Amino acid sequence: MAYDPNNIFARILRGEIPAWRVYEDERTLAFMDAMPQSDGHTLVLPKSPAENIFDLDPAMAAAVIQTGQQAAHAVRQAFKADGVMLVQYNGPVAGQTVFHFHLHVVPRYAGIPLLGHARSMAEGAVLEEHARRIRAAWPA
Repeated sequence: MAYDPNNIFARILRGEIPAWRVYEDERTLAFMDAMPQSDGHTLVLPKSPAENIFDLDPAMAAAVIQTGQQAAHAVRQAFKADGVMLVQYNGPVAGQTVFHFHLHVVPRYAGIPLLGHARSMAEGAVLEEHARRIRAAWPA
């Protein structure tokens, strides 16, 4: 499958679709997942077009991991999570639903199951509050 420059994440990167942004630099963007599996579920993606890990430039992969590590610190602190799960899907069979490479940063809590992946939309006001909390906890 060829990279679709009109996928939802490419459109978010271009500012055509709003997102609850928590961090941005010259190579990456982190924002709230609109269909979170847990409160604080954040996505990190490269600003370059790549459908999956197999298309991703190694330097951009490193940038996504660096931002993902910062996001994990911030999410854990902001939501007092017992743990943080980093997940990345490649291809429909693996569970990928948006075909622009992205990393899920998902806070986990003992005894609390995750919601299903890409199941239901969260309220915008809730996502904005979660984004504010993560921005406030972002490492310097």
